[in-house]
Amino acid sequence: MSYKQSLYKIVEPVKINTIKRLNKSKKWKYGYNKENDIIVISKTGRIGEIYEIQGLKIALPAAPSSVYSNSEDKWRRIDQPKVLSKLKNIFDWRAYPEEQKEQWYDYIDDEFKRRDEGFWFQNASVPTYITGAHYMYLQWSKIDVGAPDFREANRLFFIFWEACKADSRCYGMCYLKNRRSGFSFMSSAETVNLATISSDARYGILSKSGADAKKMFTDKVVPISINYPFFFKPIQDGMDRPKSELAYRVPASKFTRRKITANEKQEELAGLDTTIDWKNTGDNSYDGEKLNLLVHDESGKWEKPDNILNNWRVTKTCLRLGSRIIGKCMMGSTSNALDKGGENFKKLYNDSDVAKRNRNGQTKSGLYSLFIPMEWNFEGFIDRYGQPVFNTPSNDVYGPDGELIDIGVIDHWDNEVDGLKDDQDALNEFYRQFPRTTEHAFRDETKNSLFNLVKIYEQIDYNEGNRNSSVVTKGSFQWANGVKDTQVIFMPDVNGRFKVSWVPDRNLQNRVILKNGIKYPGNDHMGAFGCDSYDISGTVDGRGSNGSLHGLTKFSMESAPANTFFLEYVARPQTAEIFFEDILMACVFYGMPILAENNKPRLLYHFKRRGYRGLSMNRPDRVWNKLSVTEKEIGGIPNSSEDIKQAHAAAIEMYINDHVGHLQDGAYGTMYFNETLNDWAKFDINKRTKHDASISSGLAIMACNRHLYKPVASRNIRTVNINMARYENDGYASKIIKQ
Repeated sequence: MSYKQSLYKIVEPVKINTIKRLNKSKKWKYGYNKENDIIVISKTGRIGEIYEIQGLKIALPAAPSSVYSNSEDKWRRIDQPKVLSKLKNIFDWRAYPEEQKEQWYDYIDDEFKRRDEGFWFQNASVPTYITGAHYMYLQWSKIDVGAPDFREANRLFFIFWEACKADSRCYGMCYLKNRRSGFSFMSSAETVNLATISSDARYGILSKSGADAKKMFTDKVVPISINYPFFFKPIQDGMDRPKSELAYRVPASKFTRRKITANEKQEELAGLDTTIDWKNTGDNSYDGEKLNLLVHDESGKWEKPDNILNNWRVTKTCLRLGSRIIGKCMMGSTSNALDKGGENFKKLYNDSDVAKRNRNGQTKSGLYSLFIPMEWNFEGFIDRYGQPVFNTPSNDVYGPDGELIDIGVIDHWDNEVDGLKDDQDALNEFYRQFPRTTEHAFRDETKNSLFNLVKIYEQIDYNEGNRNSSVVTKGSFQWANGVKDTQVIFMPDVNGRFKVSWVPDRNLQNRVILKNGIKYPGNDHMGAFGCDSYDISGTVDGRGSNGSLHGLTKFSMESAPANTFFLEYVARPQTAEIFFEDILMACVFYGMPILAENNKPRLLYHFKRRGYRGLSMNRPDRVWNKLSVTEKEIGGIPNSSEDIKQAHAAAIEMYINDHVGHLQDGAYGTMYFNETLNDWAKFDINKRTKHDASISSGLAIMACNRHLYKPVASRNIRTVNINMARYENDGYASKIIKQ
């Protein structure tokens, strides 16, 4: 099947007439455009295509009438005139004959313009835009292999980064990457690019260790700076190849055409006072300092006691003055296993989702998350035009080095995965290094798992392959016309708290039976719900556990998928009452009973008060006359009993083995909720409170298989010894026979 790219799409959120009108007068301003909810990265006053990259709408500059091209019809470094390449600094320029300087003014001006506005060139006969930062990386940065290659993935990376710089609400990017994607070199190039045009500024570097930060500084930042052309290079203070701090005294802006003709004396040159340095890794690195840019390399690999979350809370304050953001963070990394720094990075990445903003328009972390799948940026599978070769080509395709690419990156990756199927830890490490999805990137180690991780991860991979687009729908339940205890309807909503993979036919919806004033489920034979509730609306630290609900079908003759989890709800609304009503509406809509933990009884009392005691299941392991007074009143099951804990875990284990992952008939399971699958993978029976999804899903399995837990009345069989007397009947009188 042919791979379809989904990294970005061209959108039209602005009316074409509005674009034409403002383009004509060059009124588009660089930065966030609140009226149209787009980020304009154009500095020409005109915009063209609008890209949407992971929820961020970015307006590119309008294409010029004339686009640079060369005979190869692709990116190629523009050769610097040999005469200028011999000039190392402004003092060499001053010694250059005055009558020969004039011929180079236009060339130098063009380079400054490209650095500022970006650059258009023909690539495979397509006009292609790269930002100024990307141009500086490709044209003037020296990396380990010499000159960088143009890659489409890097073009989109720099466009996203430019949007982060342009958006006044944003602190920067949190980039989840694959190994050898070039982030360290790109961020180093951007550090030098920004530092050489800034005055009184500070640029910092952090990595997973101080040694790594130092190596990035000495092996990447310093060489890039040294190899800049003289007209971009400020006068450097100190050693040519410093080990801890790179200091600039004279700004590159002195070398614009206006200034370059002034032939100023050395004594009159103003100091730039801009530095680039690195710090040892620690929670308080750069605490109290003002930074224009912080490069956070390998941020998904900070191991205890160092904590990337704690460090970001500190360094975030280094990038602002009051509410005004004055600096940006360029954060990027692959992820370690969750207990080796990956969990904190995962939280930071999830907190950077641009779709989840506070009322100030900022994400929880202040950063914007970006994930580029490995197939976009895998060494050896990029063609001569910088485009990824997703599928095995039918014609000859060559890379930038002239090597033939005879297999697609997807097939190559699948072959690697197949070869590691029998070594789950090695497979998970491969997934983390070369992820195709965020699930792969944060894949945990398989050690100490209670359940069959092979089957769980098979199901996760299968779900990711489907992208869940046609399987799972997010939405909300509502009472019809807002009238409670009538009919419940399901409303699809991308911001809804429910995820559903199946809804019953209309004739099966809202099947609730009234008996003696109490409402009972009409679809009890089809399935049941399990719930992990909570009683308190808020907690002191604001980090209380979520409420969780899962719906599971049984095997029935109705038009429903058998043994399938059809609903997942893992959320903590603003009040407990909203949560209780959400759960009640779901049960009414599906007409199914619920088995909930009764150690947090407010949910079950909510059901009883509203007349739905019949929907609350009693604990299946006891008969009625063995229930406590409270259990008879509201139903539910306790979570404190060791027998219940073991039965609960065994229920999940049974379901995973029978209905998850690759099945015996060659098909895959129908468990489409990855949040629950990941919770199963991490489940710890001794720390059950951390696993809301596992608790509720396990209760749903127990509810649907309650016959397995039905108590059997014990029978005490006693042997009765019946000694029958025996008689001799000879003669006139019988005589007893003695034993």
